[in-house]
Amino acid sequence: MRKQYSSVLAVEDVSITAHKGEILGLLGPNGAGKTTCIRMILNIIRPDAGTVSFDGRAFDDRIRNQIGYLPEERGLYRKNRLINTILYFARLKGIGTQEGKRRAYRWLKRFELLDRHETRIEELSKGNQQKVQFIISVLHDPQLIVLDEPFSGLDPINQILLKDVLRELKGQGKAIIFSTHQMDQAEKLCDSISLIDRGKVVLEGSLPEVKSRYGKNTVQVEYEGDGTFLQSLSSVRSAHVYENFAELVLSNDGKPSELLSEISRRLDVRKYEIRQPSLNAIFLDIVGGGKKISGEGGDSGE
Repeated sequence: MRKQYSSVLAVEDVSITAHKGEILGLLGPNGAGKTTCIRMILNIIRPDAGTVSFDGRAFDDRIRNQIGYLPEERGLYRKNRLINTILYFARLKGIGTQEGKRRAYRWLKRFELLDRHETRIEELSKGNQQKVQFIISVLHDPQLIVLDEPFSGLDPINQILLKDVLRELKGQGKAIIFSTHQMDQAEKLCDSISLIDRGKVVLEGSLPEVKSRYGKNTVQVEYEGDGTFLQSLSSVRSAHVYENFAELVLSNDGKPSELLSEISRRLDVRKYEIRQPSLNAIFLDIVGGGKKISGEGGDSGE
């Protein structure tokens, strides 16, 4: 697919495939072209070049009702009651009132919103509004589910709940496209990824394949103390240093045992592990140009 807006080439020669029973991560930094790709997949905008097909068929209105879409830009009728909002969108998908209520109450119970079914949308928290939007996107039992930043606004407990639901939908044979710039979420959920940067696919494949390409010369360290010096070690090719955690990629002649000895002289090491790089480290190396990066907070990728 290709899409250009005036002088801006938003997407160039992007090709992605979502398989039944799998979660595909459409990844990339903000402004990379992820949302443009999604809008072309859904026929909201037309590509300048390329085609979109579903089960080998060109996109048409019959296919539209087999797709569930959670957009990044949330849009609910704030004055409406929760159950009326869900039933309205159900009718747009050809679901009658009684069947719509049956499905709605089942999903509301799952997301712990059953006792709020008569509440106005504007009275719900941001996280609960997000859960309502997700229910709307799957109520009609779609075969392809496209989610643009679905975890936005959810607290950790509800993030776990949503992950469980997505795994169940995957187990039912749904094809799921999950767009995000949060690499820790993608690593825990996705079977395969397409990483987009500046409108182009720069990395793709199954998650194990992608990680294996980056070898096993990565060390993850949990420690107490000031680890900022880790970025300047000669045996470290790239470093992602956070508070009390670091992920270090060794240079070709770097030895993990010698690195541990050097680090232990300056830090109280709580955990030291040689493993494949996290998806977050791969993302930073590709999009950040392999720069040594420090920050506040991280994820060990477990």
